[in-house]
Amino acid sequence: MARGGGLEEYRSKRDLSKSGEPAGGRRGSGDRFVVQRHEASRLHFDFRLQIGGVLVSWAVPKGPSLNPDYKRLAVRTEDHPLDYAAFEGRIPEGEYGAGTVIVWDAGTYRNLTEKRGRAVPMSDALAHGHLKVRLEGEKLTGAFALSRMGEGEDWLLVKIDDEGADRRRKPAKTRLESVLSGRTNKDLAP
Repeated sequence: MARGGGLEEYRSKRDLSKSGEPAGGRRGSGDRFVVQRHEASRLHFDFRLQIGGVLVSWAVPKGPSLNPDYKRLAVRTEDHPLDYAAFEGRIPEGEYGAGTVIVWDAGTYRNLTEKRGRAVPMSDALAHGHLKVRLEGEKLTGAFALSRMGEGEDWLLVKIDDEGADRRRKPAKTRLESVLSGRTNKDLAP
C-alpha cells in the first residue's frame, strides 16, 4: 500500500495559501477521530483516525451508519495533518476538494483490533487491512470495523452490533450540523 505516515501527498494536491487548509506541523499523541461532512463535487464524509502522527483518512460517500446491516464503501485517501481535525470552511473553486467542510463528529477512539487474543497496534492493523475501533463521539459511539477489499484503496466501514447500534436513526441524513460550530455546510456556501 503506497499511502501512510507522511503528508507529502496531502501537500502536493493543494495550494494551501489558496485553500485555507492547515499545512500541518502540529504534533500530538492520543487516539482522536473526526468525521467531516464535505460537500465537494459530490457529498461525502471524511472518516479520519489519528494513527502515527497523522489523520489516516477514508472518504465515505453515504456517510457512517449506525445500522450493523449496512456496509459502507470507504475509499482510502491521503493522510491529513492533525490540525485538520478542527478544520471547517470553504475550499475555493479550482482547488482540490473545492466545497464546504464541517466537523460533523469528533471524539476519541480505542483500538479493539486483536489477532489470536492479542492487541494489534493500529499501524499494523492498517497495513494488514483490518481494524476495529470503539468511537466515543457525539453522533457515533460504539465499535466500528474497517476492512480493505483486495489490494486497492476500497474498504468497508461497518458498525458492530453493540449498544451504539441503531437500525432506525440515520444521523448522516438527519443531523447535518457541526459538533464544533453548530453550522451546516449550507451556512458556509457562497
